[in-house]
Amino acid sequence: MQTSHLQGPKADVQNIPALPNGGLRLATCVFASGASIGVVLDDGKVVDLAAEASRQKRSLSFAADDMLALISGGDAALVEVKAVVEQALRDQVLLHGVNQLRLLSPIPQPWRNIFCVGWNYLDHFEEGKEMRADKGVDKIPENPVFFTKATNVMNGPFDAIPHDASNSNSTDWEAELAVVIGKRGRNISEAQAMEYVYGYSVFNDTSVREVQQKRHGGQWFKGKSLDGHGPMGPWIVPAGAIDLDQQRIICRVNGVEKQSASYRQMYFKIPRIIAELSRGLTLEPGDIISTGTPSGVGFGRKPPEFLQPGDVMESEVTGIGIIRNKIEAED
Repeated sequence: MQTSHLQGPKADVQNIPALPNGGLRLATCVFASGASIGVVLDDGKVVDLAAEASRQKRSLSFAADDMLALISGGDAALVEVKAVVEQALRDQVLLHGVNQLRLLSPIPQPWRNIFCVGWNYLDHFEEGKEMRADKGVDKIPENPVFFTKATNVMNGPFDAIPHDASNSNSTDWEAELAVVIGKRGRNISEAQAMEYVYGYSVFNDTSVREVQQKRHGGQWFKGKSLDGHGPMGPWIVPAGAIDLDQQRIICRVNGVEKQSASYRQMYFKIPRIIAELSRGLTLEPGDIISTGTPSGVGFGRKPPEFLQPGDVMESEVTGIGIIRNKIEAED
């Protein structure tokens, strides 16, 4: 929910996981000239891609203010980005500090709904059994369960999440690993699926349980698609820089850890998800797949816990970074 790029909080980056082999962190930042792609370095400095390309008199093959254009450019566009960054460092250009800038979602305006996977951790499937008591779903499905979130859920990594108590008081957290698709494909095999992954980010499938479970016949779409209920970021890390088997998905509320699981605990891994999703359905560069949440969500607790105005929700994927969103009451 980013109606004004110029308004909103500055970044709140407290640590940056190191990336091997000169890996890139691709963010959408608000510079003095407007929103553009920023490359975040290990030390927290940020290269303004558009400004630096102009200073270096380089003509890029993609629009430097458009993350979807960069993603569509594939590996060749990443080579151009690396060249700009390396020249900026050689020239000792004065760079921005990441916490001096506002960070938007890396993909501020997805061109279609976010694809999501339900029940993708066994413990999370188990903790939701009472909510499925009347639906006859007593064992994990043989294939991934898909749903979508509308594009207006997209929110920045440090922006507030709106809370409307007149609609519901049951907003819940769901920290997830987001996969960003890098090239067009249909009927993709599991063996080839990882070739279609551009990179990874942190996502929270923030959900309003009352709306999700009760108000609209038990379907998930509306309760997961309220405005601003999909913070993402703080950046995209290209796929080659991350060893997923070493990473964890974590959520904290007001500093208290609520969720923590390894990628290795994911039931349907990314190749299976992409293969199943792409059967008869074309995936496009910039498509976002949120891969499911671990156990520890609020509705599964005894008694249930839900987010309230003033609460701070942190979502982390180790090796990528942390997003931090305050719950803010709406008039």
